[in-house]
Amino acid sequence: MSINVRVQNADFCQAEEYLKLSNASNCGAVITFTGLVRELVDGDLQMLHLEHYAGMTEQVLEQLAQQAQQRFGVEQITIIHRVGSLKLNEQIVFVGVAAGHRKAGFAACMFVMDYLKTQAPFWKREVTSTDSYWVAAKESDRTAATRWTEGTENRVAS
Repeated sequence: MSINVRVQNADFCQAEEYLKLSNASNCGAVITFTGLVRELVDGDLQMLHLEHYAGMTEQVLEQLAQQAQQRFGVEQITIIHRVGSLKLNEQIVFVGVAAGHRKAGFAACMFVMDYLKTQAPFWKREVTSTDSYWVAAKESDRTAATRWTEGTENRVAS
């Protein structure tokens, strides 16, 4: 079992990360998620600026990946999160899971993303043509994370 966590300014290559995960022992499934900078409702996003608490962020992501491995029994987890200034449609986050079975892989990937959105110390600032403001945490993200403590998502059939 292994964990790869990176917080970086540079972009990442999904294909390279997939290949690394697909070489895991006992790998029957590779599940990946890539989050992108998306346009605002009013269509005026110029840039998304992401900041983090260096050192603490990596530690939180590492602990999150360890929890997912223990909970779902997956072989490998990769979490890459970018920081700095990003433009529309640029990659922000990659979560990849190598698992023995697809259900465990999908569950681990969802678990990581749900908790990453609510527990990792990242801050987003949206820049438009007329304004710049920090993005508040979404209630929908908090709700998604709580489902993992209710017990219904704990059981994963192989």
